[in-house]
Amino acid sequence: MIIATPLARDNQRLVTVAHAWYKKAIAMSVPPAPGPPTPHPSSRMPWRTVSTRPIYENRWITVREDIAELPDGSTTIYGVVQCAECVGILPFVDRDTVLLVGQYRYVARDFYWEIPTGGQHGGETLEEAAQRELGEEAGYEAGRLVKLCDFHTSKSILREVAHLYQAEDLRPATRPPDRTEFIERRTFPFREVLEMVERGEIKDSMTVIAVLHAARLRGR
Repeated sequence: MIIATPLARDNQRLVTVAHAWYKKAIAMSVPPAPGPPTPHPSSRMPWRTVSTRPIYENRWITVREDIAELPDGSTTIYGVVQCAECVGILPFVDRDTVLLVGQYRYVARDFYWEIPTGGQHGGETLEEAAQRELGEEAGYEAGRLVKLCDFHTSKSILREVAHLYQAEDLRPATRPPDRTEFIERRTFPFREVLEMVERGEIKDSMTVIAVLHAARLRGR
């Protein structure tokens, strides 16, 4: 006859608890089966502007301070920076070669290679703005502009929409540069520029997005 001592009974209970915990841990480690997304009931509700006041303005930006009403009825302060829409142009001097411009960027505190970019002026179409910036910064005019995409450069506090183009059939068309721009120009094999993007050497978001879209169009 085997008599279970209190110690044996305690050990058995520990084994049972450990086994149950192990089964639960295994069950929790298995990802749940995919299903339809569960939207938040307020995720798509617009925020209402209760009030707004101007803070600062120059020829490039305006800054305002809003009071916004959230979907739950509460309010929050919201600073907004407004810019004109802008353009970026990836110029192909031939099928496999692109031209980049290099300049010191004051805010980033470094020199960077990037595509020609700039803001849309009043009364310009986006294509006219692209041709003007291409002439000012790269010294060319495009016989053909291919729209790559448009995107929000920052969706939190900055209201700026960028429109990206691929420029082809280039011909010389020098325009006076902006007085604040001191620019280098250099041609690169497109493959090398794509590798610069992949290595993180190109930091400008408009350049990164334009190069990746152009690579997609070329099947690379």
